[in-house]
Amino acid sequence: MAVVPTRPYGSWPSPIDAELAASLDGRPEYVGTVGSEVWWTEPRPQEDGRRALVRRPADGGPAVTSLPAPWNVRSRVTEYGGHPWAGVERAEGGPLLVFADFADQRLHAYEPDAPGGGGPRPLTPVSGVGGGLRWADPVLRGAEVWCVLEEFTGPAPTDVRRVLAAVPLDGSAAEDRSAVRELTDDRYRFSTGPRLSPDGRHAAWLVWDHPRMPWDGTELRLAEVTADGTLAGPRTVLGGPEESVAQVEWAADGTLLAVSDRGGWWNPYRVDPGTGSAVNLCPREEEFGGALWKPGLRWLAPLPDRLVAVLHGQGAPVLGVLDPESGDLVDAAGPWTAWQPTLAVSGTRVYGVAASPRSPYEVVELDTATGHARVIGGGARTGLDRVDPAYYPEPQSRTFLGPDDREIHAHVYPPHHPAVRAPADELPPYVVWAHGGPTDHVPPVLDLHIAYFTSRGIGVVEVNYGGSTGYGRAYRERLREQWGVVDVEDCAAVARALAAEGTADPDRLAVRGGSAGGWTAAASLAATDVYACAAIIYPVLDLLGFAEETHDLESRYIDSLAGPPQTLAVRCRERSPVARADRITAPFVLLQGLDDPVCPPAQAERFLAAMRGRSVPHAYVTFEGEGHGFRRADTMVRALEAELSLYAQVFGIDRPDIPLLRLES
Repeated sequence: MAVVPTRPYGSWPSPIDAELAASLDGRPEYVGTVGSEVWWTEPRPQEDGRRALVRRPADGGPAVTSLPAPWNVRSRVTEYGGHPWAGVERAEGGPLLVFADFADQRLHAYEPDAPGGGGPRPLTPVSGVGGGLRWADPVLRGAEVWCVLEEFTGPAPTDVRRVLAAVPLDGSAAEDRSAVRELTDDRYRFSTGPRLSPDGRHAAWLVWDHPRMPWDGTELRLAEVTADGTLAGPRTVLGGPEESVAQVEWAADGTLLAVSDRGGWWNPYRVDPGTGSAVNLCPREEEFGGALWKPGLRWLAPLPDRLVAVLHGQGAPVLGVLDPESGDLVDAAGPWTAWQPTLAVSGTRVYGVAASPRSPYEVVELDTATGHARVIGGGARTGLDRVDPAYYPEPQSRTFLGPDDREIHAHVYPPHHPAVRAPADELPPYVVWAHGGPTDHVPPVLDLHIAYFTSRGIGVVEVNYGGSTGYGRAYRERLREQWGVVDVEDCAAVARALAAEGTADPDRLAVRGGSAGGWTAAASLAATDVYACAAIIYPVLDLLGFAEETHDLESRYIDSLAGPPQTLAVRCRERSPVARADRITAPFVLLQGLDDPVCPPAQAERFLAAMRGRSVPHAYVTFEGEGHGFRRADTMVRALEAELSLYAQVFGIDRPDIPLLRLES
């Protein structure tokens, strides 16, 4: 019988190196159908982080990349983007697609089967002032594409207007902004793209305005489409300041469907366009929707036979098929435990993006006629072939108790290795991961960035702290005006509980997070003594600065997270890591993209200036060409190895196989 070698936690060898984790980062997005074909976008970390447009032919053959590098199918509307493409099947000439390219943010028309293989041609003008013109969430209608138009009117990130617009497909607007027809005025700050009724006579869309975020309150707007292609009599039929409508869609029979949280949970509703009355089709304490961070997200997709494909659940959503007449809901069979809000339908088939603890995000097809589900593409299985699944972590979804006995949802990933064990008298180090958003959540699925640490003997716990989505509006509202308090307390409560029960070494706890999670990580160092170190990634560090410097979408987010403008200066002094740098004594690494429009480098630089002369070991690692969320393989490799080096130095782990991160005081 083979003897299993014993090595200290954190020093285990692993086949999951930073290069592998980086090469397989990201997931398919924006699934759609063009006739019987399925299309989606897919990450390419090793191709400068672009998003490729991928096509699976109608004959069921393997998916192929439709547009070569450097085409990057990705919108920048509200900086986070939105659905970047639309397509239609034509009787002759093959499919016609329209997409936004990241480099110039122009809309382009693309005929992949055209004789001679002609490439994309521009439909909209080159951007001008302050980033100019951006487009998202398109739909093809006759000789036009209707979509969201974002237009910058000055140099500041809040000098912007958004409307619904019609762009001619003949290219006449490629050099002439005046050829773009505006379908709505700009009285509302934010909008999704239009959803056209099956008879083409009505359009529905969602809007909201500062200071609300879309999970606070949105309005469902409805208008008639006239014979000349204008929108007549636009009116609000659902929603308001305290009701979040996350999606609107038309069923094949002309029924108007919406996802609303008017009952405290995002549930599906049938809406009467005339009276605005809404009937809950499946009243449950589950979420059938989520945070509308980007226009074009779809948790609900009507099928031709009056059934509706839905994503639903508490925490991680799963795919089900709802009978809106009876309320019966049948879940899809298969191993997938979490689905992304990107559903599409063709006939009886539903397409989406799903993952499990044993498989990465991949494009899945469900045939509702047979109940059979299968993977059709989009996964990263080719790279995973070189890794034995025995190295994958096994998540444990748990509920902890925080202050005032409030419930805290989390996923615990213990250190895991098939061929090495730790000394019996040693407890493992653990890293608390705080997700971004903060109005978001994390599901328990395969993530090689987590496996990178767990397979080396470092545990990870992902915390869906108060304020996270997936658990109803009341759970979301726990963070209202409490950002930097509830999130910090919840993460610390989970860390302390793991230490108290003997799961984690209390002297070797770390916290890490990106974006809003970076705020939580840095604020945790200033507010608690739980952690020995932190990895702080493209973070918010200064409430006042964030409100003044960030992009338009989140420029009033702080109102709900920390309080109204008149109290912000006080809250900043009480909670901002920049203002509380004198309380930080634990080492940290700060990772920052230099082209980040959401959390600009100026925040990190002010924080480092406040830390100057305090003799706290730290490193500041910057990345040219990276924005909010790292996309390039070489960036992710350097970031992962820097993070591991920090833990090795602080936790006393020998890792000669990675570059040493130089910590300065």
